Amino acid sequence: MLAVERFRVKDGNLWIGVIFSGRIQGVSFAFTRGELLERARKLKEFLEKRGVRVSLDVQPSNYTETVYRVLIGELDNAGALGELSFEGVTPFERRVYEWLTKNVKRGSVITYGSLAKALKTSPRAIGGAMKRNPYPIVVPCHRVVSRDGIGYYSLGIEEKRFLLEIEGVKGWTS
Repeated sequence: MLAVERFRVKDGNLWIGVIFSGRIQGVSFAFTRGELLERARKLKEFLEKRGVRVSLDVQPSNYTETVYRVLIGELDNAGALGELSFEGVTPFERRVYEWLTKNVKRGSVITYGSLAKALKTSPRAIGGAMKRNPYPIVVPCHRVVSRDGIGYYSLGIEEKRFLLEIEGVKGWTS
């Protein structure tokens, strides 16, 4: 199922979409409903390639509110980890997502290299895991930055800046 809801954030609207079946299978967000639906379709394709059965039939769910509460800081990211299905996620990706979510708190960032060192892997492997993160906002891949700049973000640099600004991160958003 797909839950879709619009929330007022800062001076505008943010659409949050959550794909779920028992637990959260994937999260997406966008500044417009149309873009959100397109991102949800792409997320569905990604999850299905990984063997996850997904439906985009729209149905209300409290999961959108959960993601919103994480976004605005009412709920700690680690507090929402139990809502994630981790279906279609490799053991390595899960290890990276859990470590990141538990250790890099709201308002702070970590470099790809530092995260790789903490997990005894390579920055390139970390970048790949971040690119494949099906749970943005909850698993805060936006908090992973390059040593010399904001770095990449699969949903777009504008979206990464937006998330970091909401969290009060200044040095990486200007």
